[in-house]
Amino acid sequence: MRPSPPALRIVETYLVTYKRTWKFSMTTTLINPIFFLLGMGVGLGALVDKGQGTASGALHGVAYLTFLAPGLMAATAMQVAAAESTYPVMGKIKWEATYWAMLATPLRVRDLLTGQLMWISLRATQTAVMFLIVMTLFGAVESWLAVFAVPAAVLTAMALSAPICGMAATFERDFSLATILRFGIMPMFLFSGTFFPIEQLPSALRPVAYVTPLWHGVDLSRDLALGTAELLPSLGHVVYLAAWLAAGSAFAYRAFQKRLVL
Repeated sequence: MRPSPPALRIVETYLVTYKRTWKFSMTTTLINPIFFLLGMGVGLGALVDKGQGTASGALHGVAYLTFLAPGLMAATAMQVAAAESTYPVMGKIKWEATYWAMLATPLRVRDLLTGQLMWISLRATQTAVMFLIVMTLFGAVESWLAVFAVPAAVLTAMALSAPICGMAATFERDFSLATILRFGIMPMFLFSGTFFPIEQLPSALRPVAYVTPLWHGVDLSRDLALGTAELLPSLGHVVYLAAWLAAGSAFAYRAFQKRLVL
């Protein structure tokens, strides 16, 4: 029997651990989009649609639930990936010494990082798939192209996960991780087009929103779910997110190598 690649061995290790918590994880992954879409998409959305009408206004004739759901899917996948890239990574270096134990085997630093990112991508995929199922049940999907919003959301998540893994490997105190989540992830979640069009931001802040990876992921996922995606803009989003992932992975590898190889 041919042995699996080293990075897959690491993913298998995480899966064995996940067997203890998968029921709770799956439950929260299902409940969260239901509550979000009920509270904001249906509840708040009824007020938004009543106030502007669904035939005109800032949402360009789209009901607020339909506008919100795909962007929220990308943003939630990003949040899950960010959470998996902060304390778990620092813990495996600083508190649990898991990475050190792995490096005592034939595994290399590249294997550790690749396995970690593969695991995070699986968690982001789980989140996006569950979100898409809930979106469909809520009637917030306008096109079969919405199935491609899942890999778009995962790519968005990984574009931020890779550099965050690198930063987590360089930090000495967990306070720095809270700073990333509070002043990096949360502002992106709120101001990258998830809840309202970027055009409604002050003009000075719009360029900042446009350069964030989340805006590209939200815009791409929304266009796919609405069936309004065009080839060149969609490719532009993919290339931009892929560039973030590539640069972030290179940075993370250097950070892991510097921290773990004495």
